[in-house]
Parts: sequence; structure tokens; C-alpha cells
Amino acid sequence: MTTPQAPEVSEEVVAPPPTEPGLLHRPRRAWVALAELILAGGAVWLAFYCWPRGIHTITTVLNDGTELESTRYYGNWLGAAVALGTVAGVLVLDAIRQIVLAVRIRPRRRHRA
Repeated sequence: MTTPQAPEVSEEVVAPPPTEPGLLHRPRRAWVALAELILAGGAVWLAFYCWPRGIHTITTVLNDGTELESTRYYGNWLGAAVALGTVAGVLVLDAIRQIVLAVRIRPRRRHRA
């Protein structure tokens, strides 16, 4: 029985290091942040549109004049409002991240002599 041998290790560098800066610091990200803030505002507006449609008050008058009042909740409208609010929150958080990446200044590297 033969023992498997390890492949030979090459000392050659496969890919050279990048010469241009990374893709994180791009001023165009401010436009992306603005679009996300607009979408978040639309999501909040839709959440406020959906919430009242999920709650209905039903009033029933009995023969003796007694009024019974009950509230009916529609889960699809309330769930949509909660989901839209969550999406708006995530969009605002990502917009903050995009703005920070768009305007941050990179620290200068100190050269040791």
C-alpha cells in the first residue's frame, strides 16, 4: 500500500495586491442613502395607511336598547403595517451606513523610519 504524498508547495504569488483603493469609500453612496431615505419615508406612509384598515369597531343594538361594542382586528393589515415599519427601520440604518461610508476620511498611515 502506498501513502499519498502532499502536493508541492509553490512560492509564487498567485495574484498581486490591489493598487487602487477599496470600494468602500465612494461619494456616490450619498445618492444611494438619499434613495433609501425616500423609500423609508414611503414605507412609513404606507404603514400609517395600513394600520387603521386593520381595526374596525362593530356596534350592535339589542331590542332593549343596549349597545354592544366590539373591535375586530384584521391581521393582514396590521401585519403589513408592522412589516413596512420594520423595512423602513432597516432602510434608515443602511442609509446611515451609506452616508458614513460616503463622507468618512481615511486616516493617514504613519510611515516608520
